[in-house]
Amino acid sequence: MFDHRLSVAPMVDRTDRHFRFLVRQISRKVRLYTEMTVDQAVLRGKAERLLAFHPEEHPIALQLAGSDPKDLAEAARIGEAFGYDEVNLNLGCPSAKAQREGYGACLLQDPQRVAEILRAMVGAVRVPVSAKMRLGLEGQETYPQLARMVERFAEAGVRVFIVHARSALLAFSTKANREVPPLRHSWVHQLKRDFPHLTLVLNGGVRTLEEALAHLVRVDGVMMGRAVYEDPFVLAEADRRVFGLERRPSRLEVARRMRAYLEEEMGKGTPPWAVLRHMLNLFRGQRRGRLWRRLLSEGRSPAALDQALRALEDEEVEEGGQEKDPYPKGDPQAALGPARGRV
Repeated sequence: MFDHRLSVAPMVDRTDRHFRFLVRQISRKVRLYTEMTVDQAVLRGKAERLLAFHPEEHPIALQLAGSDPKDLAEAARIGEAFGYDEVNLNLGCPSAKAQREGYGACLLQDPQRVAEILRAMVGAVRVPVSAKMRLGLEGQETYPQLARMVERFAEAGVRVFIVHARSALLAFSTKANREVPPLRHSWVHQLKRDFPHLTLVLNGGVRTLEEALAHLVRVDGVMMGRAVYEDPFVLAEADRRVFGLERRPSRLEVARRMRAYLEEEMGKGTPPWAVLRHMLNLFRGQRRGRLWRRLLSEGRSPAALDQALRALEDEEVEEGGQEKDPYPKGDPQAALGPARGRV
């Protein structure tokens, strides 16, 4: 339940319940996180819409954002009641809106307040409370400052730290904050050496499972983000290579399960595109992958998905009726996922 070896980062407008369900069909063990959820939205009566999730999504963590200890403690209690396995505090979002409302990365300007928030959240719930944070602010960060913050937050009761290995530049756009500040993975490695009793998860710039495995020699966990959204099958070997499970579903198997899920969701009133948009990259890098994406993008309907499935089944099924293994035994690409640069 508390395995943080590999997780998928919270991403606004990406990691909603439909995408998380898709990822869960590829990996049974990777840890999932919700989109960043502002505490006030939870407290103002939108909890059911914001927090509902499918039972298959476990293990799953709720990421909260806010600046008031009492409000965040109450939002954490609500999240725990919904069945989340972990509650996470966002200390990394550098967006203009986050700055206006006083949450996210700008909270790192006041470590004492962060400690008060975390102490209130830890005291409110029985599930683990984690912190997702940047190295510091404005490119002025130093390792000793980072270590002091981790130590202070740990004293508030936090045992799991997800560290995005970049500073936060509050004058820059969110996109620029993913690209401009230099990555300092070595700082996260050093945190694990200095705080061996804490769970340290490295985030930022990890694109392949091979890279994640290399970091796992030095830290307790790795969190991958946009690489997973761009091609969910970068996680194809995760259950086997990270968690020791002998399973590797095919893309077609996942697509068929998502077809059944789409039917279930439409019965609840979910618009088809809410699910289908997350499936566009399911065949990235594969033959007819462009066709798959075009059919779903243009059709945006169950009929379009059925047409795309037929097209891919024609491609994948041999005369004997058996699905081809897209990564034959001995192919080094099996460990890395589809080749980058092809669509």
